[in-house]
Amino acid sequence: MENGAEKEAVGEGFDGARAAVLVAGLRRGFASGRTRSYEWRAAQLKGIARMIDDKEAEIMAALHDDLAKPHMESYLHEVPTSITTFPSSAEIVSEPLGVVLVISAWNYPFLLSIDPVIGAIAAGNAVALKPSEVAPATSSLFATILPKYTDNSFVKVVEGSIPETTALLEQKWDKIFYTGNGKVGRIVMTAAAKHLTPVALELGGKCPVLVDSNVNVKVATKRIAVGKWGCNNGQACVSPDYILTTKSFAPTLVDAMKKTLEKFYGKDPLESPDLSRIVNANHFRRLTSLLDDEKVSGTIVYGGQQDEKRLKIAPTLLLDVPHDSLIMKEEIFGPLLPIITFNEVEDCLDFINLKAKPLAAYLFTKDKRLEERFVKTVSAGGMLINDTALHLANPHLPFGGVGESGIGAYHGKFSFDSFSHKKAVLSRGFGGEAPARYPPYTPQKQKILRGLINGSIVALLVAILGWPRD
Repeated sequence: MENGAEKEAVGEGFDGARAAVLVAGLRRGFASGRTRSYEWRAAQLKGIARMIDDKEAEIMAALHDDLAKPHMESYLHEVPTSITTFPSSAEIVSEPLGVVLVISAWNYPFLLSIDPVIGAIAAGNAVALKPSEVAPATSSLFATILPKYTDNSFVKVVEGSIPETTALLEQKWDKIFYTGNGKVGRIVMTAAAKHLTPVALELGGKCPVLVDSNVNVKVATKRIAVGKWGCNNGQACVSPDYILTTKSFAPTLVDAMKKTLEKFYGKDPLESPDLSRIVNANHFRRLTSLLDDEKVSGTIVYGGQQDEKRLKIAPTLLLDVPHDSLIMKEEIFGPLLPIITFNEVEDCLDFINLKAKPLAAYLFTKDKRLEERFVKTVSAGGMLINDTALHLANPHLPFGGVGESGIGAYHGKFSFDSFSHKKAVLSRGFGGEAPARYPPYTPQKQKILRGLINGSIVALLVAILGWPRD
């Protein structure tokens, strides 16, 4: 076959092991970056077009063998063409999906509830909101005030915890919008699958920050710090989860981070009024257990102070924690910030790409070539160059994850789109008949129709002057 390709048997003997080999091979090929180039994409599409032209007779024969499909139908239906719709007008109508469920998160309990609710209402849906029970004051507030400002017949608030959420998920919805973690996201998706309900999952992940050595380190550390500890003390899905830099630049970066943190939160950060507490005792214990890990405890280079009674943990820097430690396996979602070092910047890029795709990825550099490579090779829900977190404030950008960091996007018009169905509408009059589309499919009809599709002037004149009669 062309290009040395061989026919791959996927029938008898094709099992899970062979499927795994097949997928692994495809992933290796994708990782090479070849499919990203314009040239590769264009070549494949041209190849498919050439295949259809070259093998038309064989395609027609196969369709006839399978379905006894007339050649004319095969040509009209299986080969894309819009000629048989002429004359007509077309439009895309946005219609509401119907009745939707919004399950929100505790870390920004007002914003992450009201934002998708606004999108759902703007699109014309009826909506049920389930605020997070981990933020009970905000949940109660929603239950009290939202019915006073919206039509309670179509906008409902359901308070509660796991039993109430489970009861909601057992119902059939026209869309479920969930913000939270991947574990619960899988539960939501499983429940939705029973009714073939579409979902939007706004999850999280380990958001990396790659810091090049050519940056303005004073500005960079301020922007990293405010994106980490200035966002709920790290309890935010877009907060920097870990820093990557070179071994030679790490001492400079660590020193600058220490100075920035002391300037922001003082010598005793646990007393700073500008630092949020950990949401509850369970999350406090989860975070302290990450620090108590014997692989990690010796890597603390700044901070680490704790106050269990007040659920406070100081901004904490860790240098070169082991890659297999728990803190590098799960999303931190708190004030701990590991700094991982490599000899070369390229090694940092490889490290990011070995992990699950994050909700956000950040790069600090003055090197435009590195920026271009970062944008091209790193897959993430969103990116920000030389800052952190601010991209989600731009209403003209979609906000959402990719892979394990989420499904779907919202914010601004994207919220409207998330809760809408784009309905295709084609409208025709009763003129402009094309008799060739109707049986019996004579050779003359097929010849004229083919010519018309291929741009033949003669065929066009025949169509204008009058199609052959039935």
